[in-house]
Amino acid sequence: MERRAFLSSVAATGLVAALPTTGMAKSGTPAFNPRHTPMRGFDGQDVSCDSLAIEGKLPPELRGTFFRNGPGLFERGGERYLHPFDGDGLVHAYRFTDKGVSHRARFVRTEKFKAEAQAGKFLINGFGTRVKAGMPITSSDSFNTANTSVLLLKGQLLALWEGGSAYALDPNTLETIGPVAFSRELAKLPFSAHPKVEPDGTTWNFGAFGKNLVLYHFAPDGTLVRSGVVESGGVGMVHDFVVTERHIVFVLPPAEFDFKAFSSGKAITESIIWHPDRPTRVLAIDKSDFSRRREYELEAFSLFHFGNAWEDAQGVIRADFVRSDNLSLMIDWMPRMMAGESIPAPTTNAAFLTADPSTGKARLEMRTGNCEFPAVDPRIVGRRHRQLFMPGSVRNDGYSGFDYVMRLDPETGKEDRYVFEAGVSLEEHIVVPRPGSCKEGDGWLVGVGFDSRRQQSLVNVFEAGNLAAGPVAIARLPYWVPSCFHGRWV
Repeated sequence: MERRAFLSSVAATGLVAALPTTGMAKSGTPAFNPRHTPMRGFDGQDVSCDSLAIEGKLPPELRGTFFRNGPGLFERGGERYLHPFDGDGLVHAYRFTDKGVSHRARFVRTEKFKAEAQAGKFLINGFGTRVKAGMPITSSDSFNTANTSVLLLKGQLLALWEGGSAYALDPNTLETIGPVAFSRELAKLPFSAHPKVEPDGTTWNFGAFGKNLVLYHFAPDGTLVRSGVVESGGVGMVHDFVVTERHIVFVLPPAEFDFKAFSSGKAITESIIWHPDRPTRVLAIDKSDFSRRREYELEAFSLFHFGNAWEDAQGVIRADFVRSDNLSLMIDWMPRMMAGESIPAPTTNAAFLTADPSTGKARLEMRTGNCEFPAVDPRIVGRRHRQLFMPGSVRNDGYSGFDYVMRLDPETGKEDRYVFEAGVSLEEHIVVPRPGSCKEGDGWLVGVGFDSRRQQSLVNVFEAGNLAAGPVAIARLPYWVPSCFHGRWV
């Protein structure tokens, strides 16, 4: 990889300078509805519980650790962040053993976190909050919150944040080891929070900066096989991607980052220009040769998360993700939620993409209903799948959040769902395969949530093939924890 050329593009983004944002940190904690308690965040403390209260019966084969990551600290020195993306990373380990379920959560000790903990106040700007500068900025890692997801690679648990380095943790204690450099050339370059792990353990990831995407390819043992840089066309937001057996696939919305506006002191959100008259582009890159690519065009829309992708013998690519009309979810709704408002979220729908290389055309089919965080059985990542799992919202009243889990057949539209009673809000749920089984969906759906009636966080366990029957077990913490974004089962 040509490091010098790439770093020139990194410098052009201005992200090694102080980030202008939507406004200064606000003083005091807003009045939160009890249903939104997790958005208060912690004060920087680590927590643990050796034995969660179990309702129902844990499957005897379900043994391992459910790691989760998300922003856990939003306030210091009487000031509060304006956007959830700004919060410092808090990594959780829910360990399932013969004795039951235990929980431990520890903050990732990034350089930012350590400096601000010592000072007792915010020292550096976040994604959506301007802070009076109090520490030197040396690279994008100066802003690194390590707050989005996790990945186990070569025996280390990586806390991921898409703007900079992965942070290594001890998977047993959650103690922070430090930032990871996969090679000298890749040090401090972005490593996204959504790596894709194929059934044989091969791992792919990317990092987005300016008009470029860095691509990473790891062998099943975690060794870096190769990396490369491709042009993305200057898209202002690339959060997730998917892989098929032959391709790396991106869907690039028409969101342009205005570097001139950013450099003049405007906010990041004010520097992202949405072009509804421009197409959303589908970029398919050959895994074996990053220089080989195909592009397709669709009407303008935005997205955060994919479920899966696959392609047939003719090379027709199919992918599913959650679609939104524009960036209002990130730019408007999230800051209002951080301010304690209870308003319905913008509509997000399951979408199904078909891209045909023989015609050069792509099309999109959508399914109504608010949903997010799509997931598939990890044994069929990049392969044809018949089951897509996701939480969704029946009520969408600004208070309930996600209130059901669903298993959907992408081809027939048949679904299996369980709706929780009012007062329970859900986060991402993932598939944990049954040991010894090769059948898609044979296993459990495991995820976390918050019970506002008891002010407790919880872990749900479903039989993945029968969600309508309800959880087979619920493990309840004796306290609440801040909401997370993503997790993995190990």
